[in-house]
Amino acid sequence: MKKWRLDFRIWHWIHAVVVLGLLGTVFLRKTFLSWRTNSELLTQKLAEIDVEVTSEQAKVLAKAIRAPMWEWHIILGYTLTALIVWRIILFFTESGKQNYLNNKEDTLHKKMVKWGYIMIYMVLVFMSVSGLTIHFHEFLGLSKAIAHDIKEIHELVFNAILIFVPLHIVGIVIAENRAERGIISAMVHGNRK
Repeated sequence: MKKWRLDFRIWHWIHAVVVLGLLGTVFLRKTFLSWRTNSELLTQKLAEIDVEVTSEQAKVLAKAIRAPMWEWHIILGYTLTALIVWRIILFFTESGKQNYLNNKEDTLHKKMVKWGYIMIYMVLVFMSVSGLTIHFHEFLGLSKAIAHDIKEIHELVFNAILIFVPLHIVGIVIAENRAERGIISAMVHGNRK
């Protein structure tokens, strides 16, 4: 029976909400709040009421509409950074490192799962560091061009999280219904029965 400490469980659920929030802001930015789509819509709808705007003006308006939502992405990014630091601290507790002990006794599947988590933690560290670098590029003395290049890599690496989240959820549901009954409730109340 595994016992998950309360601090680890709290970290897990806050982390889940933050990652889903970050995914949500990216989804909104790329779909409903896309400046490209909305600038065209603004140009069209304003023309219907005899208000003419240039494409540049429409772009500015469209970006202004999504700006409050994008502030949430930045706030959630700061929160992710704090959670990564918290997870590093938790790793040094019995509850936080128990999944990474006794690797020799694990099945190939379990080893792959453990390495998957290690890789996703590395991806999250990269996303946090690159996001902060993009946000503070001027303070760091980086040009807009370098910040843009980092942003391109940041967006590319984001796909790993986009793949991991549904795989994690599906994997947990499968584990709950097969060999690891109680894995979900263990992350809620701490004990696996």
